[in-house]
Amino acid sequence: MADIKCVRARITGVVQGVSFRYHTQETANLHGVNGWVRNMPDGSVEAVFQGDPKAVKAVLDWCWIGPSFARVDDVVIQDEPADEEFSSFRIAY
Repeated sequence: MADIKCVRARITGVVQGVSFRYHTQETANLHGVNGWVRNMPDGSVEAVFQGDPKAVKAVLDWCWIGPSFARVDDVVIQDEPADEEFSSFRIAY
């Protein structure tokens, strides 16, 4: 898959109960990025973003800010193989 970037991100801070997943989905859709986002038991949020490298970077940059009530302490990014076909961006439960 040429020119497709896929990353897994773990976002920590005050990121649950502040509409982080909803706004992540909105931002990913705005940039044409596919994948998913979910809350984790430890209070963090995990997401997989796949798409055009510049679009993925734009969504990751937004993750450092988050919605207005969030406080992002860290975003840990890990490259993933872009071998899974995502057709949309969804909130995973």
